[in-house]
Amino acid sequence: MTLDLLAAGAAGLLLGAMFFGGLWLTVQRGLKAAQPAIWFIVSLVLRTGLALGGFVLAGGTDWRRWAACLLGFVVARQAVGFLTRAQGAEASDAA
Repeated sequence: MTLDLLAAGAAGLLLGAMFFGGLWLTVQRGLKAAQPAIWFIVSLVLRTGLALGGFVLAGGTDWRRWAACLLGFVVARQAVGFLTRAQGAEASDAA
């Protein structure tokens, strides 16, 4: 049981890193694109589908695995936010 929860949490970390990392990449490329709406719409559909599919696979029918996956997802969101803020601060210091 504990191993299942750890695996679900790790899956949530991976899903969150892909979701929020993909969002960051989308913003970076979308701002420079000729038609940014295409970037944002396609990215939204792909990221949301990946996250929902991953949650269903990782969570199954057990609410505790869903909760562990969600916890990993939120932790990944915080980590990606920290890393991208640090990168943004370095870029503004260089300018």
